[in-house]
Amino acid sequence: MTVYDRRSGIEALGPPPLWVCVLLGFVMIAAGFAALGDAVFATVISVKLIGLTAIAAGAFEIAHAFWTKGWGGFAWQILLGALYAGFGLVLLAQPASGTLILTYFLGAVLFASGAVRCVLSFAYWQQNGWMMLASGMFALLAGLLILFRFPTISAWALGFLLGIDLISHGLAWLLYALQSVRKAA
Repeated sequence: MTVYDRRSGIEALGPPPLWVCVLLGFVMIAAGFAALGDAVFATVISVKLIGLTAIAAGAFEIAHAFWTKGWGGFAWQILLGALYAGFGLVLLAQPASGTLILTYFLGAVLFASGAVRCVLSFAYWQQNGWMMLASGMFALLAGLLILFRFPTISAWALGFLLGIDLISHGLAWLLYALQSVRKAA
């Protein structure tokens, strides 16, 4: 469903149907519990999946370089593609080292995204912003925990945090669906 905004003159997508919100919520919660069932396994799978994704991105970047005009853009894209592919190969060949790298990176990203979610939660307070604030506080805390206890928790942290984040995000979708039902009634 598209919605026309008279102020901006732009057509935008409307909110997703209720069944999509509920289904997404339940799928995310189920995936979160599956990740928590074996956090170390979820960490290894995450690292390998990220490695495969980086290799694919590197290959596409290198292929795209041949459509770039001029040698400057070509050289940079070949270099960037090689870096992506090399990073992906390191993650696949050395998942333990890749886990350390990605766990540290995840800590920084969680801290930053948690801060953004906390700030945005006040703008969306009427639409269950408290849930966004709780999610942001969790991300801030998780980011700090990872950044300051980084090497000792890297084997299970990615899988554990992935599971918790999926569950909290799934709950947020279910609350959004519940709020939509209440508004319609």
